[in-house]
Amino acid sequence: MKSVCLRWAGGLAVGTALAASTYADQLQDTDALAWLQKIAGAARQLSYEGTFVYQHGDMVETSKIIHMVDGASEYEKLSTLDGPPREVIRNNEEVLSYYPEIKTVRAEKRAGKRTFPALPPELLTNITEHYDVRRGDVERVAGFDAQALVLEPRDGFRYGHKFWAEIGSGLLLKARMFGERHQVIEQFAFTQLKIGGKISLDEVRSSYQSEQDKWKHDRFASNDAKDSDSGWVIKNQPAGFRKVYEMRRSKQGGGAQLLTHIVLTDGLAAVSVFIEPSSLKQKVNEGPAQHGAINIYTRIVGEQRVTVLGETPAATVAQIANSLAPRGR
Repeated sequence: MKSVCLRWAGGLAVGTALAASTYADQLQDTDALAWLQKIAGAARQLSYEGTFVYQHGDMVETSKIIHMVDGASEYEKLSTLDGPPREVIRNNEEVLSYYPEIKTVRAEKRAGKRTFPALPPELLTNITEHYDVRRGDVERVAGFDAQALVLEPRDGFRYGHKFWAEIGSGLLLKARMFGERHQVIEQFAFTQLKIGGKISLDEVRSSYQSEQDKWKHDRFASNDAKDSDSGWVIKNQPAGFRKVYEMRRSKQGGGAQLLTHIVLTDGLAAVSVFIEPSSLKQKVNEGPAQHGAINIYTRIVGEQRVTVLGETPAATVAQIANSLAPRGR
């Protein structure tokens, strides 16, 4: 009887320990998700200015960002500090890109796209279904104490991520993306940053504003695009990815030819699908390709060329490309 009681007590202790561990994990996940929410809000609600570096492969780019919040309005100025000069000026969702070397300014809608230090708006939707999210250590980034957050993919269709958020405000200070072998694929990181303080409207206006009347003005082609059902379906869509954008528009310089553009996302990774008429005169290299952090897969379907690209593992773009077909086939 005594041994039975001891076994029961031992089993109870193990069960209690497992339950406590599970509860602790749930608390940690909840805390990590709260941090992601804080990061998403900070980039929209705070005024800040600083310099950050973007690295992928052998390429390094440095940019300066000024972000100002005035009531319900956001104003932002992004200037490249390396290579050809370029400025991107944003007022809420309206974006003007200035290219002084070719004296061109391009107008477009942001259409849900986000750039560092913002996170995609869909990030918190079912994120734990496809990523293990946990809180890491407090580390030092750009002179600030930062809470680290780790997002480990649950399958081979997406990359891993690590974020560092400023302890007080939640502003994203550093973001790193990892490949299948845990190698660093790309990284954004502030090297200098000021959070809060007074920022004037003059500081978020373009340096080229007085010259733009003499420049060429382009309206990005996607502004003329219309939401539409392209008639194409993805029969074997990778788990967790959902369609957030589907449009048809005229190709630039392509006359009456229509280009279909579909965007899929899992809330963090995004994949673009382009479907366009295939010219017999143009050689098409079917199959996989890679450009930096972007994997690409191209194939011919009937008389159409399908190109799928995204910052995802090669298996993701290949599965989407190979399962894309006109509806009814």
